[in-house]
Amino acid sequence: MTTYASPIGSSLKRVDGPGKISGLEKYAADYYPDNCLWAGAKRSDHPHALIKKIDISPVRNLPGIFAVLTHEDIKGANRVGVPEMDQPVLADCKVRYKGDPVVLVLAENKTLLQEAIDKIIIKYEPLPAVFDPEAALAENAPLLHENRNNKNLLLGGKVIRGNSIAAMSECDAVVEADFQLPWQEHAYLETEAGVARVDEEGILEIIASTQTPWRDRNELAYALGWPVDKIRVIAPYLGGGFGGKDGITVQGLLGLAALHSGGRPVKMWNSREESFLSSTKRHPGQVHYELGCKNDGTLHALNCRIVLDTGAYASLGGPVLALAMEHAAGVYRIPHALIEGFSVYTNNPVGGAFRGFGAPQVLAGLEQVMDILADKIAWDPLAFRLKNAVMRGDETGAGVWMSNSTAIIPCLEKVQEHPLWTSRQAWVSQSPPFKQRGVGLAAGLQGTGYGPMVADIANAKIELLSDGRFRIYSGVADMGQGNNPTNVQIAAEVLGQAAECFELIQPDTLQTLPSGSSAASRTTYSYGNALKAAALQLKERILTRACNMGMGLYAEDFLLSSGRLNHLPSGREIPLGLVAASMRPEERVSIYSYTAPVNRYPDKINPDIRAAGFPHRVFAFACHLARVQIDELTGEVEVCDYLAVTDAGKVLNPQLYEQQVQGGAVQGMGYALWEDFKLDRGELMTRNLATYILPTSMDVPDILSIAVETVEESGPFGMKGIGEIVINLALPAIANGIARAVGQHIFKSPLTAEQLLLILEKRPAE
Repeated sequence: MTTYASPIGSSLKRVDGPGKISGLEKYAADYYPDNCLWAGAKRSDHPHALIKKIDISPVRNLPGIFAVLTHEDIKGANRVGVPEMDQPVLADCKVRYKGDPVVLVLAENKTLLQEAIDKIIIKYEPLPAVFDPEAALAENAPLLHENRNNKNLLLGGKVIRGNSIAAMSECDAVVEADFQLPWQEHAYLETEAGVARVDEEGILEIIASTQTPWRDRNELAYALGWPVDKIRVIAPYLGGGFGGKDGITVQGLLGLAALHSGGRPVKMWNSREESFLSSTKRHPGQVHYELGCKNDGTLHALNCRIVLDTGAYASLGGPVLALAMEHAAGVYRIPHALIEGFSVYTNNPVGGAFRGFGAPQVLAGLEQVMDILADKIAWDPLAFRLKNAVMRGDETGAGVWMSNSTAIIPCLEKVQEHPLWTSRQAWVSQSPPFKQRGVGLAAGLQGTGYGPMVADIANAKIELLSDGRFRIYSGVADMGQGNNPTNVQIAAEVLGQAAECFELIQPDTLQTLPSGSSAASRTTYSYGNALKAAALQLKERILTRACNMGMGLYAEDFLLSSGRLNHLPSGREIPLGLVAASMRPEERVSIYSYTAPVNRYPDKINPDIRAAGFPHRVFAFACHLARVQIDELTGEVEVCDYLAVTDAGKVLNPQLYEQQVQGGAVQGMGYALWEDFKLDRGELMTRNLATYILPTSMDVPDILSIAVETVEESGPFGMKGIGEIVINLALPAIANGIARAVGQHIFKSPLTAEQLLLILEKRPAE
């Protein structure tokens, strides 16, 4: 008998590794169908303008140009987006940002395609534009969407606990600060790409790099006027997503192109420049914090005002705001709080989902004012956090009940006892010449799942194949985080099989079942719960069938092992293929639908904010520490050491867990220090990776990861989501370290060398 080792808790080899490393695995960008056409868009070069005339006559009859399409060729509503469908596939009456697609061209090759796009003439009537979200809230601001009752306000609301105004006057110490948070580009390796065709039966088939194949299908049906049951969306492995493919990117244009290609397949693949121009970004934000405490270190009152720039279209700007408000009080008990939030339309690029989903913006502000307030009352910043941190059963300052596993205090204690913290004063005192050193930390949380916005449902499907192996039909896209290998790990644990006994079907609206988006730290949590239950069902059927076959009297006498059943009393081994052959095909397929729990705690917020996803029930927690060194001559910031302590429940795969920590922390460092996405009146000043500086392995230190393993009773084998908590704290931890090095906080990020040099130059000579 093969010795069985539980895969849960072990660094099982990634089943997707060999295909990706060898180049055999095909991403959406890798598909080149025979006889395919290329599709590309002529985009707006105005931030806000009426479309007066579209002249396609210069290209309509050019050799190699197959079709030239405008909004008039769209039979459906010509609108995509969730929850608000306000973004046109092709702009009709007007454009709302530099990047709106206006004309779609189909050509025989990419060279002809670009020549045609350049020759199309569009006449505009420019309109007044607005680029600042505060200005967009003014009564007389230019309107982007004239039919909206709330003008340029996409979503606004308040969270009120106690009386923060009166309570602030009762505080012994109060601090205030205004923070400016930047755009952040997803900068995934694989830019937006896909292929599409209409087959002989009228099925519109799209293979796309998408986090949301099922939602895409519904949006495409509405936008293009094509029956939903005649649309198939396939999502291969993604070359990165981070939220940027949480919804339609090129799928609308691809679908439209395929409907006018005469049955020929169509390919579309954005260049890096077009990706920068057209893709969604992390919402830039303006966040005001006022925080007060008593002399004994007890937090007493919080006022917070959040303004997020959602750009020209809603995308997920409403839910991002709701999560920002939910996380605005962090991990702390604060009895009196007023949190106001506004998500605002402007003529800037579209803000959308991005890892952290609003939490990085607010925690960047909160965790810096926590440090400033601790200094004001002469408290150690870590001890100050420990005194106010929530435990299970508490409410945060935003009124969110911590009903499930809550281990922020153990996270803080791990940092408190770590040598990077205990030796910080000695390390700072050993600063080399012309260098300044500081050590900063930050604590935070991240909700898992959708919250009460929509039902968080995953439908798992697993099949026993006739040869005794198993097939998992994955309903959630894998954008690199490793949920597919983890799915194998979960099924392998339940069914007692080796990883080699499984094969995977990628999300496909024809073959797999709807299971929501690959987003919100819910991918393994929700689908893993469904898959675990489906595998248990299948296991029971297999064991029962073995008894039916006369192999034994009791199901509990059998043990499943790789490719076989072992009858323990007799020592006999039965090939699983033999059992499979005795089962009908429908018996060999197990399906289970799982719905994630929702926080049903009484509302303290207005219904619109709750409907956008406030509050969550399950949270991950973390505390990060950064040791930074600033060059007095150049302003360069070097992150010398970095520690991430995380409570994401039970660790199912230590290697995948650490990869998430490493990747998230590095992406957070880029957000903190280098990724400076610039705009000038809606015009991109940062057009590609030549000027948008991403951190490389040469720019970051070894990142130490410590897991605080709680057991989350609602998660599969005790886990909860880790995908987002890992990015939330790099900015405030580094900012606090810089402030301790140079003696001054910087409230505008990224924290560039230019800003540091200005501060250093203004300091009095020592």
